[in-house]
Amino acid sequence: MIHPVCLRLREILTLENLSWQLFKIKTVASFWKQTERNRLVVMALIFFSKDDVDRYEPWKKALKEVLPDLDVRPWQQPGNIGEIEFALVWKPPPGMLATFPNLRAVFSVGAGVDSLLNDPELPAEVPVCRMVDESLTQGMVEYSILHVLRHHRNQTLLETNQRAAKWITFPSPLASERRVGIMGLGAIGGPTAKAISGLGFETIGWSRNPKELVGVECMHGEEGIKDFLSGTEIVVCLLPLTSETEDILNKDLFAQLPMGASLINAGRGGQQIEEDILEALDNGQLSHVTLDVFRNEPLPPDHPFWNHPKVTVTPHNAAVTQPKTAAKLLAININRLNASQPLINLVDTSVGY
Repeated sequence: MIHPVCLRLREILTLENLSWQLFKIKTVASFWKQTERNRLVVMALIFFSKDDVDRYEPWKKALKEVLPDLDVRPWQQPGNIGEIEFALVWKPPPGMLATFPNLRAVFSVGAGVDSLLNDPELPAEVPVCRMVDESLTQGMVEYSILHVLRHHRNQTLLETNQRAAKWITFPSPLASERRVGIMGLGAIGGPTAKAISGLGFETIGWSRNPKELVGVECMHGEEGIKDFLSGTEIVVCLLPLTSETEDILNKDLFAQLPMGASLINAGRGGQQIEEDILEALDNGQLSHVTLDVFRNEPLPPDHPFWNHPKVTVTPHNAAVTQPKTAAKLLAININRLNASQPLINLVDTSVGY
């Protein structure tokens, strides 16, 4: 059977006018290209989130605004799995991503990617990108400022006195007399450190590799951690979870801080040894802690953190990715991937971030 396109070409070539022939050939070629374009496999993305806050519909709406041709599907209704090229996920169950044979990229809903990298069936050839968009960074900056100021002004004691109807005043040091240390100076920790410094605090930062930030004294590596801790009264942990940072917030680290220091952990729950935190609070090494992340989430109702007078618990909401702004970054990465260009916020799986 002769292909319809071939029949059409034969008809065109019987015409005497050469220019007319060329015009007809171009027209048929254009028609053929459009036909083939219509036959292309749908570009589809699968969405999964373990947290209720990351709802499917807002993400679908935001992604369709920036990528109208993208077919966004909930994990419960994947359709033809062979059409899934991208995955936007938060803490997917192990083995889930391996079920999509044509997966080209995995995008984390948040900045953390430890749950992805701990999946033994994660396709090794598929790039993983973490989410560090402007809304996430701004949220973490706001959270850190809020709780640094609470610790600095001893707000917890004021609230305790209020409940006991006690009118007790006490002086607070100037911000310039208070040393605040930021652990982690990456895409989130760097802006946070500069914001804290902008409030007038003596700000010091520590990271795995050397960094330079205006207004922030930067230290790095094992040789820098001791000097970083010495004299730091408020520690803010914004580190990613890696083999090097797991359990880093322990009794040995606390012992290097000034007596009565305070801790804010908005990094990852796997970085803190919770028993050591309770012990440090009870012996006065730590005066108060604010924790946004935990080893087991949601935090069990019977966990001692809930009712401890020196612990502030927040439900892992220090910074929540906003679909409206994050979708733009996702669109940039999908377009870059289609153009064979380097991806933004690409994770180095050898180091974990």
